[in-house]
Amino acid sequence: MFEDHEPCYIISVAAEIVGIHPQTLRHYERIGLIAPERSEGNVRLYSERDLVRVRQIRRLVDDLGVNLAGVEVILNLTERVEVMQAEMDRLHWEMEAEISRLRQLVGELP
Repeated sequence: MFEDHEPCYIISVAAEIVGIHPQTLRHYERIGLIAPERSEGNVRLYSERDLVRVRQIRRLVDDLGVNLAGVEVILNLTERVEVMQAEMDRLHWEMEAEISRLRQLVGELP
């Protein structure tokens, strides 16, 4: 099996999987919402991660009525929140480890 970021679908297959026209995928790429990999022959190759992103775009547009400029803002903010959450989680575990270490130094049980 392949990783979710590994490019493996050509545009026609990717479009069929997510249920949209290939031209829509080209449009999303043109405006910067997606960035599929390119083969040596310059063929667009989409990964599972790309398809998940396209499905998010479609949900925002179709279900919530968000325009593509709004979609871009939402996706960018969502990515920033995920990065910040990961950093907060990392800092939390570092603080927990330091608290345990200090408790051991003063003879308290963890």
